[in-house]
Amino acid sequence: MTASLSIANSASSASSAAPGSAAHAAPGAHWISPALVGVALLMWLSAMGVFLTHPLSELPLYFASRYLVLDATSLLFMVVINTVFLVICVYLYSRERHTPALTLDIRSRAALMLLFMAVINLGLMANHLVLLWTLIEVSTLCAAPLVARGDGSNPRAVAWRYMLYSSMTLAITFLGFMALTQSAHLRGLEVSFMVDQLGDSLTTEANGWQRLGLSFMLFGLGGKLGLAPLYGWMPETYEAAPTTTSALLASVQFNISVVAVFRILQIFHGHEAGFVSQELLVMGYLSLVVAAVQIMACSNYKRLVAYACVSSSGVIALGLSVGKAAAYGVVLYIVSNAFVKSLLFLTAGRMRAVYGTNQVGPLSGVIRTLPLTGMLFTVGIFALLGFPPFASFLAEMLILSGIVQSGKLLAFTLMCTMLTVIFVATGRTLFPMLWGAQKVAVKVPPQSWITLLPKLGFVAVLVMLGTYTPDLFTDLLRAVAVSIGG
Repeated sequence: MTASLSIANSASSASSAAPGSAAHAAPGAHWISPALVGVALLMWLSAMGVFLTHPLSELPLYFASRYLVLDATSLLFMVVINTVFLVICVYLYSRERHTPALTLDIRSRAALMLLFMAVINLGLMANHLVLLWTLIEVSTLCAAPLVARGDGSNPRAVAWRYMLYSSMTLAITFLGFMALTQSAHLRGLEVSFMVDQLGDSLTTEANGWQRLGLSFMLFGLGGKLGLAPLYGWMPETYEAAPTTTSALLASVQFNISVVAVFRILQIFHGHEAGFVSQELLVMGYLSLVVAAVQIMACSNYKRLVAYACVSSSGVIALGLSVGKAAAYGVVLYIVSNAFVKSLLFLTAGRMRAVYGTNQVGPLSGVIRTLPLTGMLFTVGIFALLGFPPFASFLAEMLILSGIVQSGKLLAFTLMCTMLTVIFVATGRTLFPMLWGAQKVAVKVPPQSWITLLPKLGFVAVLVMLGTYTPDLFTDLLRAVAVSIGG
């Protein structure tokens, strides 16, 4: 791993070399990014093909001695992450055409991205908690060298801290597995970590080891979701990583962690519901408060988006703590957020390429200098903050409605208050950057329509999910919501 990060760091340094040296340093590499787009397109077509040809009545389907499963949860997130990955690859292809220095490390970058996606797709289908846990860790090992390619002050150090945080959260999760094993052993049972069998080893009676195992698993996986108190890795990593890597982490790896939490809820359905609710409620509270405070003090637009991701994780935790009444809203919120995060990070990458900084201060009048980019970033911010007609608005209303129905008025009040604070703080920071008077003249490199179309597609999907969702997709969302207690 040290060697991988060393290579990544040297590649990051080399990316600042003169454009003319790139083609000389990597002859014959110009076919790689188009090929990457082609592979991503095949992956997306495969996911959509499975979605369209496998009705929910035929699921679940098991493979590889039941270690892999195709059910509503894995099917939904395979469609989502492969859609996002296709757009990320198109963005990378466009950037390479106008930034020849990227050709220097395109081979290793493409290989790591494909390995990362292969691991994530397998993880989504994992029917065994230890297998899923292992694949999440492997995805981290694939992502760390990509993080180290960032152009910040010390991206290699950020990559190491990202790995450290990930290893710590997954170690806590593994302690939860051990506690569950001890709980079953003391009751004279053998434990199987198959998702569809582990529930047989649980008890409805008060059991300290079982609760300890559940708390460790939720706490560890909550750290992977960026929930407080183990959220520190997320803003730093998302801000320091290259744009494509930030989008991969926020919209792809995040979702495999969501699936892991869903698997825990599916296993513990009917067991320890109150205990699960309280732990998620506390982490959700803390995350919203932390995000609000940090956004008020933030002057870096990419890091601000990262703190908004912490806020989104808090909303998800609060929704999951309610359970049945808010489950559909949570699933819709997670799906819409995958598209919103990708839209924002990829658009932020365009601004970074033009202005050469992630700081808000030097940027002003972005909407005049980069009309389409500025408009897309504005749309993404409104979608992230939960404005109509985007899906996030409908999802937040469903979550808030579920919280009220459950009688948790304190949670309702806190969520509304913190989201209002976040909206005001975000607007105060970003709207002058987008709409203010221009401070500096910059050279605007060309942007291909190829990169704009997928982003406009994201906007169209967000509007569609917020206004009218096709019955086939609605049924899939509802099936996932039911599986986690909705």
